[in-house]
Amino acid sequence: MCGNAEKMTNQNTISIKKNKLSDRIPFLNKESMNKGSLDYPLVIITTLLVVFGVVMVFSASYYNSINDYGTPYTYLRSQGIYAVTGFVILFVTSKIDYKFWKGMAIPLAFIGLVLLGLIFSPLGVEVNGARRWLNLIAFTIMPGEITKFVIIILCATYFSRDMKRAGKFLGLLPIVAYTVITCLLIVKQPNLSTALTVFFIAVGIAFVAGMQLRYLALMGIGMIGGAYYLTFINDGYWHDRITSFMNPFADALGDGFQVVQSLLALGTGKLWGKGLGQSIQKNLYLPEPQNDFILAIIGEELGFIGIGMLIIVFTILVWRIFYISLQSKDNFGMLLGSGVGIMIAVQVILNIAVVTSSMPPTGIALPFISAGGNALWIFLGLIGIVLNISRTIGTDTKDNTSEN
Repeated sequence: MCGNAEKMTNQNTISIKKNKLSDRIPFLNKESMNKGSLDYPLVIITTLLVVFGVVMVFSASYYNSINDYGTPYTYLRSQGIYAVTGFVILFVTSKIDYKFWKGMAIPLAFIGLVLLGLIFSPLGVEVNGARRWLNLIAFTIMPGEITKFVIIILCATYFSRDMKRAGKFLGLLPIVAYTVITCLLIVKQPNLSTALTVFFIAVGIAFVAGMQLRYLALMGIGMIGGAYYLTFINDGYWHDRITSFMNPFADALGDGFQVVQSLLALGTGKLWGKGLGQSIQKNLYLPEPQNDFILAIIGEELGFIGIGMLIIVFTILVWRIFYISLQSKDNFGMLLGSGVGIMIAVQVILNIAVVTSSMPPTGIALPFISAGGNALWIFLGLIGIVLNISRTIGTDTKDNTSEN
């Protein structure tokens, strides 16, 4: 009897230790995993966009892939792999309690700066005059994409600890300083569109947190001043890129070539498009059609109707993310989810602006659609975080107080 009692005591002790261990690990925290169901509309919309993206990458890259690799399936295979692994990342982040990321804000902010700095070291890879990649032997990463994730976590953490910070100049100063430093490092690559995305994410989260309109106006004046300097005073790289988009047909075979081919694709697509797979501009006319200018191929093959429907889907996606965010039980969840919605909305708007020659042609991926693993993984990982926020809706009363 004593032996059995001792054995049961040891088993209970082991069980208690396992429970304590599981409480510390987000993946094993049963209470976190069983809080509520996922937001299935968000899952369905995201899945539709990713599947559509894989199809359009295959269509847009068909001839480019044959020309570069001798087979039309290279980009299809890689994008398919990115999509599958991306959904694994989504699954993992949807299981992690979103509050876990609050404790990671400072380490991630440091890592983000280090990665951006390493771009200008021998590890940096230069392609077409831009250094945006780090070569890590087995694979490459884009620190600019990681910075978008970092700025969301950092801003959400900082302002959620004291929402009054967003309404004060000194309260905004630390975030402004970090954002300016990261944006300068990104512009130096050069990559204006990513820098703009990071800037708008930070400003958007601050605005949601309660930033006063006068500070927003000051930032707007600063952006206008910077654009004026790059356009009319500085004679370097950005002067050429900015002035070329104003009239791309003036140098249709030079700086304006890619934008001109994009406009031709959109124009020939008309209302209904030429049909899936029937694009002419992807036949080695439009450079890298599966990447930043994939929307032009969508417009040519599926027409104005196709682009319009895609924009509607993106609008529903962003609305759903903000809906979940506003239902969050705490300020951190609300700001974190809002940052994800802001990031997706900004990138869609900037991509459309680039493709339609409404802003300088700089690299900006169309969320979930453009070819590339780094961006797709980041987007799906962030959607997973929003899904985790959705699981907590209705489980507790919302806490609008400052958080420690």
